[in-house]
Amino acid sequence: MGVPKKRTSKMRRDRRRAANNNLRSAVQVIHCANCKEPVLPHRACAACGFYKGRETVPGAQA
Repeated sequence: MGVPKKRTSKMRRDRRRAANNNLRSAVQVIHCANCKEPVLPHRACAACGFYKGRETVPGAQA
């Protein structure tokens, strides 16, 4: 098993973490075509129960 020969400095460690920090981007939010509520992509709308123009969750309307 590989073992590091030298200790990783704080600067090198922090630089690596900072470079990878932008990989975790903000969550995209779209609007439901039926009721215009904000919805996560590829999920049925919690307000009206529609997904891709069809009602998938019956009785979801409050």
